Amino acid sequence: MQSLPPRADDKRMNLDHSDASDATERRDAAAEWLLGRINYERIATVPYGERQLKLDRMRQFVTALGSPDTAAPIVHIAGTKGKGSTAAMLAAMLTAAGYRTGVFSSPHLERIEQRFCIDGVPVNVDQFANLVDVVRPVVEEFDRRTAETGEGGLTFFDITTAMALVYFAQQQCAAVVLEVGLGGRLDSTNICLPAVGVITSISLDHTKQLGNTLASIAREKAGIVKPGVPVVSGVVEDEPREVIAEIALEHGCRLIQRGREFDAVHRQTTCGDQFDYLTNDRLQLANVDLALTGSHQAANAAVALAVVDELAAQGWQVPEAAQREGLSHVRLAGRIEVLRGEPTVVLDTAHNAASAAALATTLAGRAEPSRTLVVACSKDKDYAEIARALVPVFDRIVVTEYQSNPRVVPHAELAKVLREAAADDANIEIEVVPSPIDAVRQATEVTPADGLVCIAGSFYLTAELRPMMLEGLQAAD
Repeated sequence: MQSLPPRADDKRMNLDHSDASDATERRDAAAEWLLGRINYERIATVPYGERQLKLDRMRQFVTALGSPDTAAPIVHIAGTKGKGSTAAMLAAMLTAAGYRTGVFSSPHLERIEQRFCIDGVPVNVDQFANLVDVVRPVVEEFDRRTAETGEGGLTFFDITTAMALVYFAQQQCAAVVLEVGLGGRLDSTNICLPAVGVITSISLDHTKQLGNTLASIAREKAGIVKPGVPVVSGVVEDEPREVIAEIALEHGCRLIQRGREFDAVHRQTTCGDQFDYLTNDRLQLANVDLALTGSHQAANAAVALAVVDELAAQGWQVPEAAQREGLSHVRLAGRIEVLRGEPTVVLDTAHNAASAAALATTLAGRAEPSRTLVVACSKDKDYAEIARALVPVFDRIVVTEYQSNPRVVPHAELAKVLREAAADDANIEIEVVPSPIDAVRQATEVTPADGLVCIAGSFYLTAELRPMMLEGLQAAD
């Protein structure tokens, strides 16, 4: 059993107005410096190769910061979809069990600080600025070296990964959950030696970087597998499952697979989502309340529980009460997030075919008699497949463009694809409203009070609109 450091206080400062203003200015200056780095999240064509993504450079960087990756046991999570949800559910259970737990996730919805959370609370503005002060001199030293060799410098994601590790070490976290940014093999997070490796799912996404088959994508995701480190896999399709099994065998890793060693049985009740957790076809937990909605979230919860089981085998103590508490209270913005109103609004970051299909399945089981979709997509996604998944469950669609990232699909092009997907249903109304805010206003005006408006298609669209939707609900209250 790992010794637990005392759960530290949040250490948020009580600032007067002048101090708060100074902290905000420092935070904004720190964020501006960070955003000035190479940021592949904001580039239309994302490179992926040893030339751009150098793990040796990342290892040297983290070592120069004092090796914070060794300060606490790490659970490393890769996968096409489900990473963020699985990370949040696992962390919620560990927190409920008394483990001070840090989570690094990406991208953020509204503020960079959301990438660095401890026990569900993002880093505050003063701590964020301090973290940048810690890493900046080391980054600038690396910049001087790379300028001499002509190699690329540390990226935005490199630096934020290191900041997370430094923060969690400073705050004496007992557990750290690291979410992979892109792929796995070359991802900045892959410098860690985890207690458990996790692959949540494999589907077609980032095909230009990771390959256009499930097998090739699985091979990149399974690049996080380390010799002798147990692997929990939520992958159920034969082709990628075989690749993961082959790599786990090569590395001498115990492989715990959904559909074989564990599984979930999901159901929707009048009180919300529940599921049963099974291991080796035996019921282990019955009627577990799940705060996150949908059968895909039950599958993610089963993966998180399988990780807890593996940690228990290593001496961790996460009792059933903590498991139930974590899963029933976890919150994750933008994952089929239901905002009560007239009409009801659902926010979802579904941005690939698999996540769009999961969203459609969940919405099809809801009772609202009328549904409107507000949608924008990114150029590097298969937005034709997203359209085919979403169109059948909506009565009307409002096409828009998010404003915060150049990767957006032009609204005219996306509208054309949606009309092709809806060609067999003349009753579906499709219109274009270029401004996201105006698109939501239009959607809420044409949707009956007992209906539903869903905002989906891109992480960036949800990020832009969520603050406005929450502010509108507060104003209504």
